[in-house]
Amino acid sequence: QVQLVESGGGLMQAGGSLRLSCAASGTIASTNAMAWYRQAPGKQREFVAVISGRDSTHYSDSVKGRFIISRDNGKNTVYLQMNSLKPEDTAVYYCNVALQESPLGDLKNYWGQGTQVTVSS
Repeated sequence: QVQLVESGGGLMQAGGSLRLSCAASGTIASTNAMAWYRQAPGKQREFVAVISGRDSTHYSDSVKGRFIISRDNGKNTVYLQMNSLKPEDTAVYYCNVALQESPLGDLKNYWGQGTQVTVSS
């Protein structure tokens, strides 16, 4: 069984910074793309950022220039450094990881449980 455990959310004033972590544990042979999504109250879940297995990154326009996604393959962990936070960044943040549980296994997608980020004005 694979589990994704997120941490680092909390309450922050506008302009501040937070760093989210998402660690994958269990039977893991390799990880592929690792991403962050978020869901604000009353809204659909939206893409935030992704980092490929070769460390190429892509961001949504709303966070580009403020957020940085990175990964530590040795720890099967993805991070999201969030700077210059705005009240509109308030949401539950979810990590999503594509991984193989065995070398010849299928690529499967897993979601974290979500971590709340609240930005006050």
